[in-house]
Amino acid sequence: MSPGLAWLRAIALTTLLTASVSYARDEILFTSSVTYCDPPETLLVQQFDMVYFNKNESVFFNISASSVEENVNVTANLLLNVYGLTPVNVTIDLCDILGGALCPLPQYNFVGSDTLSLPSSLNVADKIPGIAFKVPDLEGYAQLSLLEVGTGDLKACVQATLSNGWSTHQPAVTWSTAGVAIAALISAVWQSLSPTALAPCRFLDLLYLYQTIASSALLDLNYPSVYRAFALNFAWAIGLVPSSSEQNTIDHMRYITGGRMANSTSGSAIAFVNRKLSPYNDQSLISTNTASSGFSPLNLGRRSSSGIFEQIKILSTEGVATVTSSSSNVLDAGVPIYTNSIHIATANAFMTVFFAALILTAIALAVFGLGYVGLLAMHRFRLGRAERRVELKALYSSLVRVWSLRLGLLFLYPIVVFAFYQWTLKDSWLSILLSVIAFLAVACGTGYSAFIVMRTAHQSKAYALYSRPAIISSHGPLYAQYRTARYFFFLISLACVYLKAIFIVFAKASGLAQIILFLTVEVGVMTSVFVLRPHRTRGADVLASYLAIVRLVCTGLMIAFVERLAVDAIPRVAIGIVMAVIYSVAVIVVVINFVLHCGIQQLWTKQDTSQHEGSANDAMVEKDDRGSSFPDLLRPKNATPEQNIPLDPEINEPHTPLTPPSAEGEQNVNKRDSASTNFGNLLPRRWSFTPLSSPADSHLSHPSLSSPYHTQDATRHQHT
Repeated sequence: MSPGLAWLRAIALTTLLTASVSYARDEILFTSSVTYCDPPETLLVQQFDMVYFNKNESVFFNISASSVEENVNVTANLLLNVYGLTPVNVTIDLCDILGGALCPLPQYNFVGSDTLSLPSSLNVADKIPGIAFKVPDLEGYAQLSLLEVGTGDLKACVQATLSNGWSTHQPAVTWSTAGVAIAALISAVWQSLSPTALAPCRFLDLLYLYQTIASSALLDLNYPSVYRAFALNFAWAIGLVPSSSEQNTIDHMRYITGGRMANSTSGSAIAFVNRKLSPYNDQSLISTNTASSGFSPLNLGRRSSSGIFEQIKILSTEGVATVTSSSSNVLDAGVPIYTNSIHIATANAFMTVFFAALILTAIALAVFGLGYVGLLAMHRFRLGRAERRVELKALYSSLVRVWSLRLGLLFLYPIVVFAFYQWTLKDSWLSILLSVIAFLAVACGTGYSAFIVMRTAHQSKAYALYSRPAIISSHGPLYAQYRTARYFFFLISLACVYLKAIFIVFAKASGLAQIILFLTVEVGVMTSVFVLRPHRTRGADVLASYLAIVRLVCTGLMIAFVERLAVDAIPRVAIGIVMAVIYSVAVIVVVINFVLHCGIQQLWTKQDTSQHEGSANDAMVEKDDRGSSFPDLLRPKNATPEQNIPLDPEINEPHTPLTPPSAEGEQNVNKRDSASTNFGNLLPRRWSFTPLSSPADSHLSHPSLSSPYHTQDATRHQHT
């Protein structure tokens, strides 16, 4: 085993966020799909299953086939392709084996299954490298071709892809990432009463990272199996949640509304992948006129032997399809292969995303309704303090608007991508109509908030966005995490959504063009983060810079997947594993950052009551460079500026009046004097008309200085 590949495999298996514990199992290879590689003429195959056990060098087979022509003498060619290499390519004359019993081919049905021990003279175990049983998402297939003796005509051709049962597509990863997202959502909702809370921002960052990983496998590229399988773990983040009953409903809906494209299937997409691409990696057998990309492997995961036999049974019931260069069932690159890999038909992709968004919207509306009923119950039964009830009722409408905007931001990317893609299919007028409605809903919803923000900033100064509770409490998710001077940075994020969607859908004819365009976008985003440093804190800028670098590096690595570059399979697999590791580490970093800022440290921090309340409030809001927290709009603002403001020195000096005050006045002064300072003392009346000391002339009343956001920006520029 190559030390480099072993090292990469070890990293991948330990860092790809798998929650299940590894356990020892037998080293096996088995058929994961079976197809005709040429229309059958002589030999009809109904079933072809095989499992090789390396421990005792035995083979289990289950074959059902029949010959339909008379007097056919053939030779059999057996070819084994592993990562584009052909370690086995032998031709056998069937007339020379079994005493000529297969010459000519007998006309009868052959059905049989058994377990055979291979002869030790074959030395099969030494010919198969050990890594073939351990590397996830093995890329290999076996091909059996029957050629007529004399003429060389192809009478039958059968291909069977091979798998070892290991895959980076694990249900445990999907559930783990979804569970983390749900926990982040709960924390974000808990802290969302403050428009400057950090948890809702990190929740969006986490989901955006999930969507980035999932959508990175939608381009017209020859992805290695291991990376596409990894990206499938995050398919739920872009709304691709497969359900057999839902897919059947969508199939029926499309059929009665003019849809004529292929329906969803419970089988694997591996059987319909272009043979030039993974896992076949063969440039000579079958070629198509359309550009193609990689495939997504069968989700076998870690299985016992009984689990593998169950999977073989499922594959057998699907029948044997014919996949050739002229077949209409060959999946195109990008979205088709990705969605079919999780049993979602190409034409069903948008409707699956639409139903997912519809279900989440219904859940959100139900939660909003229950919250409103709870407020009514609090007022009806007078639960809690009266001022708190009034406060919550006044804020509830803003809370509903701000979370509606966050949901729109989460739906925006997947709906735009799959709505655009649905328009290119021209299948089912109802699907197209719903895609237009969904696109307008999310585009107008987020666009309206962006328009309000920009209009407010144009009509007033930028600090008005942060000083007006009605604006920041409703449209804060767009700009609240940015500095006052960089409030417009959200426009870059929105532009990236539409640009990437356009590149994925309308540039799908060229993977190289897609990569160049994606690289241009990522370079622009990274440069803008480095130059503008838009966030309020250095820590947030560091995190944004790190994520921008991750996206740029992984996008650059995908150049190796461009089909026309013809990079060998093994380097592509190594690069795919590296990308999976980089993205996995990025997910862990974002999760750790979220945990550190969600207030969970309060569970073990021991402080007095006042300090505890202060830390709870501080945990809900983001800190600036100097450690001061941004104001919570639920509390009255402190108009005292943070800058050192020069004061009249006479004010700090003890004042000696020309005439002594009366006894009553002296008593009142002593009551209000501080024992350690003269600040706050009651001064004589003649102070009130001293021009240099008049409060009306103090620059404390200047609106720009009374805004804490303006002060924080000024402090930020001093640091930079």
